[in-house]
Amino acid sequence: MLNHISTYLYQRPKLILRLLLGPPMLYMLVVYLGSLFTLLVNSFFSLNDFTGLVVYEFTLRTYAKLFEATNLGIFFRTASMAMAVTLADIIIAFPLAYYIARFSSTRLKTYLYIAVTLPLWSSYLVRVYAWKLILAKEGIVSWFFELFGIQFILDKLLSIPEIGGSSLSLSPIGMFIAFCYIWLPYMIVPIQTALERVPKSLIEASSDLGANAAQTFRNVLLPLALPGVIAGSIFTFSLTLGDFIIPQVLGNSRYFIGQAVYSYQGTAGNIPLAAAFTMGPVVIMIVYLLIARRLGAFDAL
Repeated sequence: MLNHISTYLYQRPKLILRLLLGPPMLYMLVVYLGSLFTLLVNSFFSLNDFTGLVVYEFTLRTYAKLFEATNLGIFFRTASMAMAVTLADIIIAFPLAYYIARFSSTRLKTYLYIAVTLPLWSSYLVRVYAWKLILAKEGIVSWFFELFGIQFILDKLLSIPEIGGSSLSLSPIGMFIAFCYIWLPYMIVPIQTALERVPKSLIEASSDLGANAAQTFRNVLLPLALPGVIAGSIFTFSLTLGDFIIPQVLGNSRYFIGQAVYSYQGTAGNIPLAAAFTMGPVVIMIVYLLIARRLGAFDAL
């Protein structure tokens, strides 16, 4: 019986492909796309202000609320943080990824891989709360500034209205530091993968033709590594855009998208507005992914 079944399947490779891809594709359609479709449908409903019940009638009033000044500020604040974290992680990750790809030995590369991915082995919440302790007023960062007599620099930085706060652990600056640390491995690995695909002969040819290091980086290395940079930015940008734990733990009273969705859905029970808020990042990421696809980012994943 087993021989007959194996022969039957061997002669029908398309059937094998359907059997292998069927369950995961069904999962994607039902669970993943189904949940997104449910969010989309709920975003076109509204909440009755008097009864607090969802009105299951098609309306755009819920989306109109997204254009209120408060909600636009939440979108702008979140997108600005996501972009800042992405740019910072690119600047931090590129030199390390370049060293791993070009100069490290096989043994050292293994150790560096472990060092890069080691934080991912621990709990996400543990890492976030560890940063809350590090950035607190009694933490090591404040102690470092006091030790060298430069506490006034930190106080001046925290006094800036848009990025400061009562302490680093309760400010956008602290959130920025935590975000950069948490998502950094997701930037290093794609860039390192892209850099390893760059033939050394191209760099040598650029040097032979008289280009200096800056010209070689700008005209040869960076364009070829760009897909990896964009691939890493997909992770850092999208993960920052939808995160609500770091803003909840390290933030202040100014909401981010994740906090707004959690508040509207959990505390206020305004599921339509929470769904409409969720569709905002979805639209942003769809546009971002389409641009990344045109730039060849998926080739480095």
